[in-house]
Amino acid sequence: MSEAAAHEAIKKTIESNDVVLFMKGTAQFPQCGFSAQVAQILLHLGVPFQDVNVLEDQDLREGIKTYTNWPTIPQLYVKGEFIGGADIVREMFQAGELHTLIHEKGIPHSNHG
Repeated sequence: MSEAAAHEAIKKTIESNDVVLFMKGTAQFPQCGFSAQVAQILLHLGVPFQDVNVLEDQDLREGIKTYTNWPTIPQLYVKGEFIGGADIVREMFQAGELHTLIHEKGIPHSNHG
């Protein structure tokens, strides 16, 4: 898969899901601590999300980094907007900003903080 094809696949995934987490592993079986942390935050908030395992496709793994010009994985997108990686998501969660963002974007969720 070329970088352009990887970018197109990433774009389609982001456009067709309200919340997308590009991660190492899956929400059920994360393959790195940072990916596990972000998945746990989303699960704690009760936010439905699409997990994308970048370890299954090297082109996708590299493509997500160039798509956002962000060097690390995981990467969280909400309603098409790149939110950030593990540190940013954790800080937003701890400050209550992630819940506010989820609420403002109209994403259904079952836990409010």
